[in-house]
Amino acid sequence: MNSLKNKTVVLGVGGGIAAYKSCELVRLLVQEEADVHVVLTGAAKEFVTPLTLQTLSHNPVHTDLFDLTQEQKIGHIALADKANIVVIAPTTADLIAKAAHGLANDLLTNILLATRAPVLFCPSMNVHMWEHKATQWNIGRLKELGYKVLEPDSGELACGYEGKGRLCEPSTIVSEIVKIW
Repeated sequence: MNSLKNKTVVLGVGGGIAAYKSCELVRLLVQEEADVHVVLTGAAKEFVTPLTLQTLSHNPVHTDLFDLTQEQKIGHIALADKANIVVIAPTTADLIAKAAHGLANDLLTNILLATRAPVLFCPSMNVHMWEHKATQWNIGRLKELGYKVLEPDSGELACGYEGKGRLCEPSTIVSEIVKIW
Protein backbone atom coordinates (compact mmCIF):
# COMPACT_ATOMS: atom_id res chain seq x y z
CA MET A 1 0.00 0.00 0.00
CA ASN A 2 2.50 2.67 1.22
CA SER A 3 0.05 5.45 0.41
CA LEU A 4 1.49 7.46 3.30
CA LYS A 5 5.04 7.40 1.96
CA ASN A 6 6.81 10.72 2.57
CA LYS A 7 3.81 12.11 4.48
CA THR A 8 4.35 13.63 7.90
CA VAL A 9 1.85 12.61 10.55
CA VAL A 10 1.86 14.53 13.81
CA LEU A 11 0.17 12.17 16.25
CA GLY A 12 -1.20 13.69 19.43
CA VAL A 13 -1.85 11.22 22.21
CA GLY A 14 -4.35 12.20 24.88
CA GLY A 15 -4.42 10.92 28.44
CA GLY A 16 -6.86 8.05 28.43
CA ILE A 17 -6.49 4.31 28.87
CA ALA A 18 -6.77 3.87 25.08
CA ALA A 19 -3.38 5.57 24.75
CA TYR A 20 -1.89 2.08 24.63
CA LYS A 21 -3.39 1.74 21.13
CA SER A 22 -1.22 4.65 19.98
CA CYS A 23 1.76 2.26 19.96
CA GLU A 24 0.10 0.05 17.35
CA LEU A 25 -1.05 3.13 15.43
CA VAL A 26 2.53 4.43 15.23
CA ARG A 27 3.75 0.99 14.13
CA LEU A 28 1.17 0.86 11.32
CA LEU A 29 1.92 4.41 10.16
CA VAL A 30 5.66 3.71 10.04
CA GLN A 31 4.93 0.49 8.16
CA GLU A 32 3.14 2.69 5.59
CA GLU A 33 6.35 4.76 5.42
CA ALA A 34 4.89 7.83 7.09
CA ASP A 35 7.21 10.14 9.03
CA VAL A 36 5.54 10.08 12.47
CA HIS A 37 6.12 12.75 15.13
CA VAL A 38 4.40 11.97 18.42
CA VAL A 39 3.17 14.61 20.86
CA LEU A 40 2.19 13.32 24.30
CA THR A 41 0.04 15.31 26.68
CA GLY A 42 1.05 15.31 30.33
CA ALA A 43 -1.73 12.86 31.15
CA ALA A 44 -0.78 10.58 28.23
CA LYS A 45 2.65 10.06 29.80
CA GLU A 46 0.85 8.27 32.64
CA PHE A 47 -0.31 5.59 30.17
CA VAL A 48 2.52 5.24 27.61
CA THR A 49 6.15 6.25 27.75
CA PRO A 50 7.96 8.60 25.41
CA LEU A 51 10.70 5.99 24.99
CA THR A 52 8.27 3.40 23.62
CA LEU A 53 6.82 5.81 21.08
CA GLN A 54 10.24 7.18 20.16
CA THR A 55 11.48 3.67 19.48
CA LEU A 56 8.46 2.88 17.29
CA SER A 57 8.41 6.22 15.42
CA HIS A 58 12.19 6.63 15.01
CA ASN A 59 11.73 10.29 15.98
CA PRO A 60 12.00 12.23 19.24
CA VAL A 61 8.73 12.38 21.16
CA HIS A 62 7.51 15.85 22.07
CA THR A 63 6.00 16.44 25.49
CA ASP A 64 6.47 20.06 26.52
CA LEU A 65 5.52 23.39 25.02
CA PHE A 66 8.94 24.79 25.88
CA ASP A 67 11.76 22.25 25.76
CA LEU A 68 15.21 23.79 25.60
CA THR A 69 16.77 20.55 24.31
CA GLN A 70 14.45 20.58 21.27
CA GLU A 71 13.89 24.29 20.72
CA GLN A 72 16.19 25.34 17.90
CA LYS A 73 12.94 26.50 16.32
CA ILE A 74 9.67 27.29 18.01
CA GLY A 75 8.56 23.67 18.46
CA HIS A 76 4.82 23.99 18.12
CA ILE A 77 5.14 26.09 14.95
CA ALA A 78 7.74 23.75 13.43
CA LEU A 79 5.56 20.70 14.08
CA ALA A 80 2.43 22.48 12.88
CA ASP A 81 4.16 23.48 9.64
CA LYS A 82 5.73 20.05 9.11
CA ALA A 83 2.44 18.15 9.41
CA ASN A 84 0.60 16.83 6.38
CA ILE A 85 -2.04 15.76 8.90
CA VAL A 86 -2.52 16.00 12.65
CA VAL A 87 -4.21 13.00 14.26
CA ILE A 88 -5.24 12.91 17.90
CA ALA A 89 -5.77 9.36 19.13
CA PRO A 90 -7.07 8.96 21.69
CA THR A 91 -8.84 12.27 22.02
CA THR A 92 -10.22 12.82 25.51
CA ALA A 93 -13.29 14.87 26.39
CA ASP A 94 -10.88 17.48 27.79
CA LEU A 95 -8.96 17.77 24.50
CA ILE A 96 -12.22 17.99 22.56
CA ALA A 97 -13.42 20.83 24.81
CA LYS A 98 -10.11 22.70 24.55
CA ALA A 99 -10.03 22.43 20.75
CA ALA A 100 -13.69 23.41 20.38
CA HIS A 101 -13.01 26.59 22.33
CA GLY A 102 -9.59 27.40 20.86
CA LEU A 103 -7.72 26.94 24.11
CA ALA A 104 -3.98 26.41 23.85
CA ASN A 105 -2.30 25.66 27.16
CA ASP A 106 0.01 22.83 26.11
CA LEU A 107 2.08 21.72 23.12
CA LEU A 108 -0.67 19.74 21.40
CA THR A 109 -3.36 22.42 21.63
CA ASN A 110 -0.88 25.05 20.37
CA ILE A 111 -0.15 22.83 17.36
CA LEU A 112 -3.88 22.59 16.66
CA LEU A 113 -4.18 26.36 16.44
CA ALA A 114 -1.02 26.78 14.37
CA THR A 115 -1.42 24.01 11.79
CA ARG A 116 -2.99 24.44 8.38
CA ALA A 117 -3.01 20.66 7.84
CA PRO A 118 -6.17 18.57 8.16
CA VAL A 119 -6.89 17.45 11.72
CA LEU A 120 -8.51 14.13 12.65
CA PHE A 121 -9.90 13.63 16.15
CA CYS A 122 -10.37 10.02 17.34
CA PRO A 123 -12.38 10.21 20.59
CA SER A 124 -12.22 7.68 23.39
CA MET A 125 -13.99 7.99 26.73
CA ASN A 126 -16.67 6.60 29.01
CA VAL A 127 -20.06 6.21 27.30
CA HIS A 128 -21.69 8.77 29.61
CA MET A 129 -18.94 11.29 28.90
CA TRP A 130 -19.38 10.70 25.15
CA GLU A 131 -23.17 11.14 25.37
CA HIS A 132 -22.98 14.25 27.57
CA LYS A 133 -24.56 17.30 25.92
CA ALA A 134 -21.40 19.36 26.39
CA THR A 135 -19.25 16.75 24.64
CA GLN A 136 -21.74 16.42 21.78
CA TRP A 137 -21.90 20.21 21.45
CA ASN A 138 -18.10 20.34 21.37
CA ILE A 139 -17.98 17.61 18.70
CA GLY A 140 -20.43 19.65 16.61
CA ARG A 141 -18.26 22.72 17.10
CA LEU A 142 -15.14 20.83 15.94
CA LYS A 143 -16.96 19.84 12.76
CA GLU A 144 -18.09 23.46 12.23
CA LEU A 145 -14.43 24.49 12.51
CA GLY A 146 -13.57 22.07 9.70
CA TYR A 147 -12.02 19.30 11.77
CA LYS A 148 -12.65 15.63 11.01
CA VAL A 149 -14.01 13.36 13.73
CA LEU A 150 -13.83 9.57 13.60
CA GLU A 151 -16.56 8.60 16.05
CA PRO A 152 -15.74 5.99 18.68
CA ASP A 153 -16.76 2.35 18.45
CA SER A 154 -19.29 0.67 20.73
CA GLY A 155 -18.44 -2.19 23.03
CA GLU A 156 -17.03 -3.01 26.42
CA LEU A 157 -15.14 -0.06 27.89
CA ALA A 158 -12.17 -0.16 30.25
CA CYS A 159 -14.32 1.37 33.02
CA GLY A 160 -16.64 -1.66 32.91
CA TYR A 161 -19.46 0.06 31.08
CA GLU A 162 -20.80 -1.04 27.73
CA GLY A 163 -21.53 1.44 24.95
CA LYS A 164 -20.08 3.98 22.55
CA GLY A 165 -16.69 5.31 23.58
CA ARG A 166 -14.02 2.81 22.48
CA LEU A 167 -11.16 4.18 20.41
CA CYS A 168 -11.41 2.88 16.86
CA GLU A 169 -8.91 0.20 15.94
CA PRO A 170 -5.57 1.59 14.73
CA SER A 171 -6.09 0.04 11.28
CA THR A 172 -9.40 1.93 10.97
CA ILE A 173 -7.63 5.17 11.89
CA VAL A 174 -4.95 4.56 9.25
CA SER A 175 -7.67 3.92 6.64
CA GLU A 176 -9.34 7.19 7.60
CA ILE A 177 -6.04 9.07 7.30
CA VAL A 178 -5.58 7.65 3.79
CA LYS A 179 -9.13 8.80 2.87
CA ILE A 180 -8.37 12.35 3.99
CA TRP A 181 -5.53 12.55 1.47
